[in-house]
Amino acid sequence: MTSEPRETKSGQLLHLVFGGELSDLRGLHFTDLEALDIVGVYPNYAEAYKAWKEKAQMTVDNAHMRYFIVHLHRLLDPEHDPKR
Repeated sequence: MTSEPRETKSGQLLHLVFGGELSDLRGLHFTDLEALDIVGVYPNYAEAYKAWKEKAQMTVDNAHMRYFIVHLHRLLDPEHDPKR
């Protein structure tokens, strides 16, 4: 687990939690994109991790069901937006 910066200028480090059923456990190909479970967007890693853990534990009986945390704050950087 990598360490997260404590805060940003906006005070938020947005994270997306989502999951879906994988067609093969060795890859990241989902069987049905329309069936993806978008759990939510969270203001920090700790909140996202709690949501991820809860959903992952609820689906422990389905080995192909996986949940992920996406670090949106790493993808959204308005200070370095080339369109500005």
